[in-house]
Amino acid sequence: MNLNKPVLFFLIVLLHINCILLQALPGDSNEPIEIEADFAELDDEKGETIYVGNVIVTQGSLRMTGEKLRIILDEAKDIDRAIMTGKPATFRQRPQIDEAEVEGESKTIEYRATSGFLYLINSAKLVQGERFAEGHRINYDINNKIITIRSSRAGIFERDLIKKENSQRVKIIIPVEES
Repeated sequence: MNLNKPVLFFLIVLLHINCILLQALPGDSNEPIEIEADFAELDDEKGETIYVGNVIVTQGSLRMTGEKLRIILDEAKDIDRAIMTGKPATFRQRPQIDEAEVEGESKTIEYRATSGFLYLINSAKLVQGERFAEGHRINYDINNKIITIRSSRAGIFERDLIKKENSQRVKIIIPVEES
């Protein structure tokens, strides 16, 4: 198979970025979820809970912070969606015991449990050790381990509506492998 340099580079970038968001520590999902906030409103009829003011979520090695968290439950009362907003909203988690923590931030972090997607929207950044990814939006398909990073101009029919300098272009840093 003969790959040209841009295609080979793109494949290497995808492989390295895929390593950024691995499964959490094995025991994290068995840990209780603790949520702290200045205010909480639970609506059992709607299946929705809203937390406002200095929101902190912890579960095992996972820690999320933001100004507002909205949790939407499905009919079985399991989490369907969780949306954290902030200036920025942040998360930190250790994927494996022997790996560096993954840290992320954006103005909105949305998790869709049923489809297995994590979205970092508006000024999105991901860091693990020296690996770095940044863009307007980062979508992570947890089940298929596919990451998509976009500028704010991506997918817009009339791209000239957003100036290039303001488009939060995609930036990826892949460290040199030590031998």
